Amino acid sequence: MRYAFVGLGHRAQMYVDALLGVWSGTGEIAALCDPNRTRLAYYLDRIGRDVPCFAPAEFGKMLELADAVIVTTVDAAHARYVVAALDAGKDVVVEKPLCTTAEDCAAIADAAERSTGRLVVTFNYRYSPRNSAVRKALMDGAIGEVTSVHFEWALDTIHGADYFRRWHRDRESSGGLLVHKATHHFDLVNWWLDDAAASVYAQTSLRFYGADNARARGLTDRPARARHAPGLGTDPFLLDLSADPRLKALYLDAEHEDGYLRDQDVFGEGITIDDNMAVLARYEKGALLTYSLNAHAPAEGYRAVFNGTAGRLELHVVERAWAPPHAAIDPTASGKEHAAGASERLVLHRHWHEPEEIAIERGAGAHGGGDALLLDDVFRGPSDDPLARQAGYRAGVASVMIGVSAGLSAATGAPVALTDGGTRRAG
Repeated sequence: MRYAFVGLGHRAQMYVDALLGVWSGTGEIAALCDPNRTRLAYYLDRIGRDVPCFAPAEFGKMLELADAVIVTTVDAAHARYVVAALDAGKDVVVEKPLCTTAEDCAAIADAAERSTGRLVVTFNYRYSPRNSAVRKALMDGAIGEVTSVHFEWALDTIHGADYFRRWHRDRESSGGLLVHKATHHFDLVNWWLDDAAASVYAQTSLRFYGADNARARGLTDRPARARHAPGLGTDPFLLDLSADPRLKALYLDAEHEDGYLRDQDVFGEGITIDDNMAVLARYEKGALLTYSLNAHAPAEGYRAVFNGTAGRLELHVVERAWAPPHAAIDPTASGKEHAAGASERLVLHRHWHEPEEIAIERGAGAHGGGDALLLDDVFRGPSDDPLARQAGYRAGVASVMIGVSAGLSAATGAPVALTDGGTRRAG
């Protein structure tokens, strides 16, 4: 397979490195597309050979060199490239979220239905062993019919804050965290339940980040950004791009070309997304979902609780026990604390039985070995997977539409009914 890449930020590297390493026998990197020549040069150096490079306006010409396209652009641009590639009969691998609007969902669904190409949405959380263990337990009927789900996700002041430094802070680019980040979580619920949401109600707010909140708490005289200079000070929200060679090469050294600033102040002007979100959804089979997302927590992790007619299943995950104050200035600090504080536990409570802990099998690599399983499906094709982890366009649409509907509900104060057939089921 000849793979073309469009969008060469840090997210593209996982796929580039896969084709240069373990999965090199499945295909080759045939072309690159990005508006920034510095980022193109970074990936050419990583690949180690000349590869044809194209500007976005030349995307159609680039398609002539490819059998498949890997889309890792800004979220709002996904639909443009996905539809064009599908209409050219190419396979498409697209990062989550599939897109950011209902209109783009419809355009992609139409293109996928008429195309001879295969579309894969890379929901890597499905492949994480702990989440797969939940899917298996529910499929096996461990708690009977699921009646309700409580799903709480906490992003800490390392991970959560980073969305407010970069392009994600602009709702027009990312769809907000209910689309960009929560699409992962909504997809998990859809997949766990093998169901689709029928109605959504939500409330959201920006309570921690942003200029107004900073002024209200007396945080004045903020820098527009954290420069790569000595004496950054003790502010834990400053980010020194020069401390990380990859971030420096991809963003700091590249900003003179397009003006994109990767290290904007999280308490600056211009933030149009929320940092606290609460969602209530009813699923087609009757289960209720209560979901919350907080982007300024002191620790990172999540809790998913399932109530059923035969018991209760609880997943508790700590991804980082606490956020060191200089983690952003010193990128190595967060990794050390992440390893020290991580934990996960899956517990089954059956009616009239003692609690039972379900073992979680872990593999090597990121996300407990989940990323390797995902990449296998991407580059070698789906296996006969009883858990049905590979996701197509329907799953992408279903997860995006919960986030889009939640955003609409928060803006209008009214619940939103999901009636489009493309949102049905999680496959």
